[in-house]
Amino acid sequence: MPTAQHALQVERAETLDDAELADLCEATDAAIIEGGGFGWVDPQGREALARHFRGVLLVPACELFVARLDGVPVGSAQLIRPPRNNEAQAFGAQLTHAYIAPYARGHGLARLLVQRVEERAAALGHRVLNLDVRETQATAIALFESLGYTRWGTHPAYARVKGRTVAGHHYYKLLEPPHGRTLDLRRPA
Repeated sequence: MPTAQHALQVERAETLDDAELADLCEATDAAIIEGGGFGWVDPQGREALARHFRGVLLVPACELFVARLDGVPVGSAQLIRPPRNNEAQAFGAQLTHAYIAPYARGHGLARLLVQRVEERAAALGHRVLNLDVRETQATAIALFESLGYTRWGTHPAYARVKGRTVAGHHYYKLLEPPHGRTLDLRRPA
């Protein structure tokens, strides 16, 4: 039986209209309930999540990427750049809060979402992308490792989830500069 083709899209969001925001809040709560990818343990509801996303859009060092399935927001990720006064670590950035709603998984959106964040980070001149993930998120761990992220450490008391302390893994990936230039972390791009 042939599977239906879906339109997959990931874009950097600069604004969200009310309908997009509502869809994104629904997807976020669904991911939280399923137990992964956002940091919250309990669903937050539309009002709290809408405030959160509106705030993210206002922070200059933060970029919001929205994953869409057939045009509907079903997940997101954030690219966090270091503050301007942190010149020593300006070559790196952080990928955080990456998730796809459970009802939209299995189409390749998570992989596309991470790749778009990587492309943007490299285009901005970052040469390293860092992330962390709870040890209980096996699917996310498998995705990041398949995309070439290197686990460099484990924090045994990384988070508290439902009264239980869980470990978290820390990863990094060296990013290739745009236009095929050679990566050299000793020199700025």
